[in-house]
Amino acid sequence: MQTPQYQSPDKAVEHGKAPGLTYKLLSEQGGVKNYVLIFAKGDEVLSGLTDFAAAQGMQAAHFSAIGAFSHVTTAWFDPQKKQYRLNPIQGPVELVSLLGDVALQDGKPAVHSHLAVGHPDGRVEGGHLIEAHVFPTVELFLTVYPTPLYKKADPETDLHLIDPAATK
Repeated sequence: MQTPQYQSPDKAVEHGKAPGLTYKLLSEQGGVKNYVLIFAKGDEVLSGLTDFAAAQGMQAAHFSAIGAFSHVTTAWFDPQKKQYRLNPIQGPVELVSLLGDVALQDGKPAVHSHLAVGHPDGRVEGGHLIEAHVFPTVELFLTVYPTPLYKKADPETDLHLIDPAATK
C-alpha cells in the first residue's frame, strides 16, 4: 500500500492555469450577479475560479458545476494531522457534482469546494477539491453576493472557516 501524501490547508492556489476559461454575466439584480463560466480542455478549475474571483473583486459567492476531467486530486481533512490527505484520481471521470463558496480570507477571495466524480464502472468518489484538470469541459454556474463574508482561523483545526458575524 502506498504511503498517503498530505498537504497543508494554507498551500496557495497556483494562478494562470485556466487560459481557456470564458464567462458570461447572465443577470444582475440588487447587487447579485449570476455568471456562467466555461472551462476548456486542460484548464485547472480551482486556479481559474480563484483568478476569476480575484479579477471580479468577489467578496461572497456560491457555485455548482458539471463536466468531466482527465485527472483530479481530492482530499480528506485529517483533524489529527491538521492536513489534507491527498487522493489522486486518474481519469477520464465525469464530474457528478462540484459545489462550493467564495469568502474573503486575509482580504482576498478564497475558494472552498467539494466534488464527486464518477468512474466508467459507476463508482463515485470525492472530497475536498485540490486540483482538477478539465476534459473536455466544465460548466459552472456562479452567484455573487454584494455582502462580504469573511473567513476566520479556527484554532482547533487551523482551518479558515466562514464566520457570518465577522466584519473583517
